[in-house]
Amino acid sequence: MSLLPDLPPPALRCVAGGPTAARLAALDALCLVVPPDADAASLRGLPFASEVGTLLAREKPKPGRCVSMTLPTSRQTLLVAGALREGAEAFERLSLAGEALRAVLARDPARIALATTPTRRDGDAVVEALAAAALAQGFPLPSFVQPPQPRPALAEIDLHAGDGLDLRRLQAGAAASNLARWLTALPPNVLDAAGYRRALGAIARDTGLALQWLGEPALRRLGAGAFLAVAAGNARRDAAGIARLTYRPRGRQGRGVPRIALVGKGILFDTGGTNLKPHRSMLEMHTDMAGSALALGVLLALAQLGAPFEVDCWLAITENCIGPTAYRPQDVVRACNGTTIQVIHTDAEGRMALADTLALAARRAPRFILDFATLTGACVNALTERKSGVFTNHPALGPLLEDAGRRSGERVVCFPMDADYDADLQSKVADVLQCAVEGKGDHILAARFLSRFVPPGVAWAHVDLSAATRSGGLAHVATDITGFGARFALDLLLDQPLLARLEPR
Repeated sequence: MSLLPDLPPPALRCVAGGPTAARLAALDALCLVVPPDADAASLRGLPFASEVGTLLAREKPKPGRCVSMTLPTSRQTLLVAGALREGAEAFERLSLAGEALRAVLARDPARIALATTPTRRDGDAVVEALAAAALAQGFPLPSFVQPPQPRPALAEIDLHAGDGLDLRRLQAGAAASNLARWLTALPPNVLDAAGYRRALGAIARDTGLALQWLGEPALRRLGAGAFLAVAAGNARRDAAGIARLTYRPRGRQGRGVPRIALVGKGILFDTGGTNLKPHRSMLEMHTDMAGSALALGVLLALAQLGAPFEVDCWLAITENCIGPTAYRPQDVVRACNGTTIQVIHTDAEGRMALADTLALAARRAPRFILDFATLTGACVNALTERKSGVFTNHPALGPLLEDAGRRSGERVVCFPMDADYDADLQSKVADVLQCAVEGKGDHILAARFLSRFVPPGVAWAHVDLSAATRSGGLAHVATDITGFGARFALDLLLDQPLLARLEPR
């Protein structure tokens, strides 16, 4: 099994106008989005409009639901029709697209078309959602079943959309999410620290990104005691490190260009350490590196799209193991910015690993730091796995963060970050407690803890990825591992006035 996905994505083809009868005869399936009250007039111009109209009149699908039939073509083309109100928000579009593509891809089609009714004003956005669902659901996650299972047959997708559909952006965003899902799904004995480092090396060689690996000796010289405390329980001394990948715009040296730092939590397996997790809580802890996989995917998408700003990507890669050398409650360690930390619970390891990683990223004076981490169960308890939590040290960025979630369909909720929460992290023997003894509000306290490692002059947002995994999938993604955050991050960094807000005045 390769550490990196090696299946090429299906070819996307933008087609002006609606699908023709001749083209349908060459397709295995057509996915068509219609208004909930679709009538003959709304279907005018589509092939087999009479048959489709009869189906819709008989089944009367409610908004967000799909119906299907076999069209009378020589290929017996499958039609899946989904009802969606005009002007539906991105999450609704993606959710309908997810349901529709489940039905389409259940037939293992090789060639499909995605379309809406001709008069629909939001047609490009709807087709984009359908394509995102096709690229997500047509992407196979790692499998070790023997003999190997047949790979998906999907090879061609016709997109019946106008000029508003950005194919490069669509493909880059899907690739970012799929890479994050692939890496997160790998078993912990396959994606160990050495394997992750090899994968990063291969990516750097293929893309031209610069890669720096800070292993334990380098981190010791830098005084990264918080990260090294988490890594102390590893059986191998080469089983931890902080990776830095660098993207610079081609032909520009970054002079005067805003710089972004992406940071990701990469705990490859989390036992809980000395405060050992119970079985059910530990079972899926190979996914605790989802934040690092997401940051990596977003970096690659920005590079592929030629983003006009510099990006550094910092990945905190280690395990949180149990053993005679593992760190313990009441240990006091010093982070690389000089902050001393009193350890309370060894299963709060993510904030320890991120503390030094954030501090190192901040030393390069980026204009904005965006970190991703599957950090707290408290955030899941607050939001479930349908949304993720965000926190920022610049309150003016809160509306931009939530708007990026709404526009992208990966919804986020901005939580408070008031300074008085620090009272719950006061230590009698160190600068700060790692966490409170009680778990209430731990997502907020974790963010307040992390804020100590980002200078006030550097804008920072922290994403607590409560939606990184969800049983049955989320929106357009059908697997439990969702890749949540790639669409959000690209919207925030490319479509929002974020960088303009952060320009020095």
